[in-house]
Amino acid sequence: MNYRKLGKTNLNISEISLGTWQVGGKWGSGFDDATAEKIINTAIDNGINFIDTADVYENGLSEAAVGRVLRSRSEEIYIATKCGRQINPHVDAGYTVKALRQYVEASLKNTGLERLDLIQLHCPPTDTYYRPEIFGLFDDLKQEGKIANLGVSVEKVEEGIKAMEYDNVTTVQIIFNLFRQRPAELFFREAEKNDIGVIVRVPLASGLLTGKFNQNTSFDQEDHRNFNRDGEAFDKGETFSGVDYETGLKAVNELKNLFPDAENLAPIALQWILSHKTVSTIIPGASKEAHVLSNLSAVAKPNLTKDQVEKMNAIYNKNLKAQVHQKW
Repeated sequence: MNYRKLGKTNLNISEISLGTWQVGGKWGSGFDDATAEKIINTAIDNGINFIDTADVYENGLSEAAVGRVLRSRSEEIYIATKCGRQINPHVDAGYTVKALRQYVEASLKNTGLERLDLIQLHCPPTDTYYRPEIFGLFDDLKQEGKIANLGVSVEKVEEGIKAMEYDNVTTVQIIFNLFRQRPAELFFREAEKNDIGVIVRVPLASGLLTGKFNQNTSFDQEDHRNFNRDGEAFDKGETFSGVDYETGLKAVNELKNLFPDAENLAPIALQWILSHKTVSTIIPGASKEAHVLSNLSAVAKPNLTKDQVEKMNAIYNKNLKAQVHQKW
């Protein structure tokens, strides 16, 4: 495993880490504690020392599983969780100092930890980024010893850049992958200037970049890849990175032609992200142990060549850029 500095937190974390949205099993399957613990332990056994979760993942079951495993291990493992998405309706008015404090304290109880290494606002509405009192709360929580660092998870580049204006924001979690390239421009430059840790989520475009889907692939009724393709439930950009499914399949087929010997495109897609040195870590999800090992295989493979990266970018520019580049 290789490790990178997580911005001004000064934590050295695994460049491929673990996201736990589906760690208890595939979408729509319910939550299985044994599966979750196996996946998390497999990740740690293979050098992962940073695990991202949230209080809303399976109504806190994911967060609790992460806490159980961390308490059972002797290694120094860093936990990042999130708060705010419990607010319903999810609007700026629902973001209050009192509510967010309660969420943080609930996460501490749920994980069984005395302090959270990183707490992240969970994709708050854009207006919330203009309220200093919300960000000031986390200075108080840090002084109380309940959190070590504050970050934000964002939908849009503009939100990430606005968040950096607050001195206590140390990380920004953002969607970035071969099919969502805009963050590599102004956002990355500002992150470097402000020593912000960049946590990459949705790195495989909801699985599209594995190369395992086709026109006949079906998704469970409870899977967002079935019900949120046009943003019916939450931001469209969370599902296939906002890319039209058919257009995405066309681009993936071109990627397969570029790497004809690859049975699984996921490690290649992760390597493309890691070729950007501004990235601190990637947090691909996993619903089984094999997914963890597949993701980690990206670290062991030879780096992509400059020519390969350029040809991968050309696929994006040809097929997808006009459709998605300026939207997020």
